[in-house]
Amino acid sequence: MSAVGEDTVTDTHRAARWPGPLSIGHTAVDGIPVVTVRGEIDHTVKDMLSQALLPDDGPTPPRTVVDLSGVTFMDSSGINVLVAAHKSMSDAQGWLRLAAPQASVLRLIELVGLDQVISCHPTVERALAA
Repeated sequence: MSAVGEDTVTDTHRAARWPGPLSIGHTAVDGIPVVTVRGEIDHTVKDMLSQALLPDDGPTPPRTVVDLSGVTFMDSSGINVLVAAHKSMSDAQGWLRLAAPQASVLRLIELVGLDQVISCHPTVERALAA
């Protein structure tokens, strides 16, 4: 990876605005996809999140960082999607990393033990560098 401040950032301009309280943006840093999620993750948007992480229209990237800094709420539906994405990427010899969850989302991640399965980092930069 490049030194801090020298990362190659590619914005694919594929920000999706959904009819609900969720938006998902896609960028890449040094070829690693960063999926930025904003809003609330619950059963009504789980399929949208799943599609963003495990697209039907192409191969699943083997490595992905999910920026959760804009997520204000997440229930078990979001946990299930993250576990499925982690399994898919691990099966492809890759990884999924979580970045910058707000306190309430981090509490849920820790409560269910997801942080013991998927590495969780305080910033996107730290997740990319791990």
